[in-house]
This record gives sequence, structure tokens and C-alpha cells, in this order.
Amino acid sequence: MTAVAPGTSGTSGTSGTSGTRFGVRAGGSRQLAGTWTLLRLALRRDRVMIPLWVAVIGLMVVSMPGSLESVYSTAAERADVARQMLTNSSLRAMYGPVFGDSLGGLVAWRIGAYAGVFAGIMSLLVVVRHTRDEEESGRQEMVSAGMVGRRAPLTAALLAALVANAALALIITGGLAGQGSSGALALGLGTAGVGMVFATMAAIVAQLTESARLAKGLTGGLLGAAFVLRAAGDSSVTDGSSVLTWLSPVGWLENLRSFAGERWWVLLLFVAAVALQGVIAYDLAGRRDVGMSFLPTRPGPADGRLGTAWSLAWRLQRGSVLGWSLGFLAAGAAFGGITTGATDLVGDNERTREIIERMGGQSGITDAFLATMVGMLGMVAALYVVQSVLRLHAEETSQRAEPVLANAVGRLRWASGHLLIAFGGATLIMLVGGLGLALGYGQDLPAVLGACLVQLPAIWTIGGLAVLLHGVSPQVAPAAWGVAGAVLLLGWIGPALELPDSVLDLSPFGHLPKLPGGDMTWTPVLVLTVIAVALVGAGLAALRRRDLTTG
Repeated sequence: MTAVAPGTSGTSGTSGTSGTRFGVRAGGSRQLAGTWTLLRLALRRDRVMIPLWVAVIGLMVVSMPGSLESVYSTAAERADVARQMLTNSSLRAMYGPVFGDSLGGLVAWRIGAYAGVFAGIMSLLVVVRHTRDEEESGRQEMVSAGMVGRRAPLTAALLAALVANAALALIITGGLAGQGSSGALALGLGTAGVGMVFATMAAIVAQLTESARLAKGLTGGLLGAAFVLRAAGDSSVTDGSSVLTWLSPVGWLENLRSFAGERWWVLLLFVAAVALQGVIAYDLAGRRDVGMSFLPTRPGPADGRLGTAWSLAWRLQRGSVLGWSLGFLAAGAAFGGITTGATDLVGDNERTREIIERMGGQSGITDAFLATMVGMLGMVAALYVVQSVLRLHAEETSQRAEPVLANAVGRLRWASGHLLIAFGGATLIMLVGGLGLALGYGQDLPAVLGACLVQLPAIWTIGGLAVLLHGVSPQVAPAAWGVAGAVLLLGWIGPALELPDSVLDLSPFGHLPKLPGGDMTWTPVLVLTVIAVALVGAGLAALRRRDLTTG
């Protein structure tokens, strides 16, 4: 791999990729030369991904006042929720403590931590995509052959993340301004602050690893650890003062206390963390060659041990399956642990009861809540199956599939290995999630596992659609993320917004029986299974007929 000289990245005045010319004025900074051109390129490449993430997270936050107002319409009901948090440690671990009983305060309690987590995911994906992913694909070396400064790609990636988080902050601030401008601004800035903390953290990790997939996994693991620290701290105290909470950037967002006497000084923690991590990332970026890393990948054995397409797919995706399984086990245990507490929280609130029963079926409130949690696990598992199916897209567009298919491996054998991991892995993580849910609740293991298995046809249908999109054209394959995200958003906030059944039924999950507690009906399960098989078959047929992409 060609090293990049410290002062410049090449000798020619222009270089290009994808038809874009890179040139700078003679008076520009050598270290940051070409930054604005790279930023424009990054925003152009992410013209779908960034707006989609921002819109989904923003809508999730700004729609919350309406749904909460319909549930807790009086000051007395909102005050009762705040009192419940003083005694319910499991719900504090899930959502955090309530600092104010105004409608805005409940919004910050109910959705603040999750908005911060989603902003962190969005940010780490943006940064890794435009740093380590570019180097891994070899595109960064071509760009660096022109007059592009050593730190320009990293700067452009962080600026792209800043643009995304600034847009998110504006949407949250504007959407919640009616609940109080100061609180809305605090929540918007805090959410963006969490995003930028993990953007700069991803920038550091991208310097340490040689693989974009590993960089995303490690940064995502740190994000999960931050949420766990916040949850552990909040479960032990009622006012967010735990040391564990203060060790987490997600906990900083909580302790900003939006709509409850804002602590503006907490924003300095975000500024300090972003600045410190940014300095470290810039220092590391200046000490290595393009494509290299400080933690090089361990070379494999001299003689290959992977004899089948399936074994290759498993080798590529086993880390993802393990990570999702552990995450579902932890999430299931957390959901199970709050089942009894959530039932107590509902109490005599008929509106809350109606929403839970609409999501979980017309059964007892405990069974309805369990069914709701099983449904949420299923909708999140749809994200896994899309990610796993689209590994085909990543292998093809990076041209790693072509050498495999040049041997005695047909396209269907190559694809079937990844699809087995995708659809079989979805079954595994749902069973693991059901096990965690039953263990957290302390009973009903067979019923909960059966309810989790019933979610599979809907999950497979989303995966089948991803197979079809990739089979038709690699360019449209990423649209499967939009479908999975829309299904998740529809299932999460649709019932609270009182969307009509005709809209909720657009999601395949809306047709499944609500288990445990509801009546088992086989017709929708079988129909969705047939639809999933048909989508997979059509996608494989299309993949077999078309040409492979050239990158």
C-alpha cells in the first residue's frame, strides 16, 4: 500500500473517482486540502442515508408529545408516572428517571436516551463509511493520489456527521418548541452531542482497525456499553446521580434535564469529549499510511480451510450472529424484568392499556405486554435479516464475490450460504431473545418461545424483499433498510398515534397472532411464509440472470 507523505497526498493537480475532480487553491492548508470537495462528495453519497436517519429519529421524538398526551392527559396522571419511577428500578433502567412531570419532561424521559443511541449509531456509520470503508475498498488511495491533505478525509467524515447531527438537533428543537423552547433546545443539542461523541469515537477506532466491519462493531459495542452503564446507574438511584450514569454519554443527555430546569453546563462534557477524541483521532491519522492500522489483522493460515460457500459465509458473518444473539439475550432479559413493573405502571390508565393491548392483543395486560415485547424483538430482528442479506451486496460491490464465483461455485450456492446465515440466524436470535424474556420474567418459557417463533414469517418476508431488491439491482438493494426502518417505526409509534388498521396492516407484523395470550391462527403465518419463499425465489432468479456489478 502506498504511503502518503506527511505534507501532501500526491503530486498531480487533480485526480478523480466517480467523475469527481479534486483540486485545491495553492494557498489552502496542506493538511486539510480538498476537505470541502470531499465533504460535498460524502453528502452526495449519503443523500439518502443521512436524511432517512434524521427523519426517522426526528419523527420518533417529535411525535412523542401527541402520543403521551393521549395517555397522560392530566397533570395528576403525569405526576403519578413520576412517582412510579421512584419505586420501580426496572423501568428506570429501561427509560431513566423522570425529572419533570410536564409533557416535555415525559418526552425527555421516554425517548431521550433512545434518541441519543440512534444518533450515535447514525454518526458512527457515517464516519466509518467515509474513512475506514474508503481505505478498505482502495478508493481512498486513488483520492490521495491528488492534492488531498492527509487529514482531509477524516475532517470531511466528521463534518458530514456534524451536518447530520445539526439537522437532527434543528428538527427536535423546532418540533418540541411548543413544549418549551429551552427544553427543546437542550434535548436537541444533547441528542446531537451524543451523536458527535460517538462520531469522534468511531474516528479513533477507524485508525486502529483494518476492517470497516470491525470498526463498526467495536464502536457499536462501546455504544451498547454506554447504554448499559446508564441503565445500571439509573436502576440504583432515583435522580441520575450514580457514578455509572455520569460515565456514560447517554447519561449526560439524561442529566442535562431537558424541560426540568436545564443544566446547560452538562453540554461542556460533550464539547470536551468531542474535542479530546478528535485530537486523538487526528494524531493517529497523521501517524499511519493509507490502508494501514495500529491493530493489523492477524494473517490466516497458509493453507485455506474453507471448503464450501456456506463455511465462507459463516466465517464472514459469525461475529454478527454472536453480537446480535448476545444483544437479544440482554434485551429480552431487560424486557422480561420490567414486565411486572410495567403492569403496575399501567394501573388504571385506560389509554395506556388500550395502546398496549392494541400492540399486544386483547388479552390480559401481562400477556399483552409480553406480546408487545415479542413484537418489538421481531421488528428489530428484521434489521438483522436485512443486514445479513445485504452482505451479498457488500461482497459483490467490493468485488470480493468475483474471485469466488470464478471457481467452481455457482451464484446460487454462493448466495445460499449467506441466506442460510440470514434466515437461520434470525431464528436463532429470536429464540435467544425469547429465552432472555422468559428468564427475566421468571415463567412461561414455552409460551414465550412459541410467540417468538411466530414472528419469523414476518421477519423472513422482510428478508425476502431484501433478496429480491439485491437480485434485481445492487443499486436499489439498500432500499431494504428503508423498508425495515418503516416497519419498525410503524410498529413502535403507530398504535400510540392511533393510525388506522389499514395503515398498520402495511407491516407484515400486523397480521400475526398476538402471542402469548391471544388465539393462534395459522393462516397469516402460512401466507407470510409462502410470500417469503416466493420473494427469495424471485430474487435468486433475478441474481442468476443479471451481470455482476463492477464496483
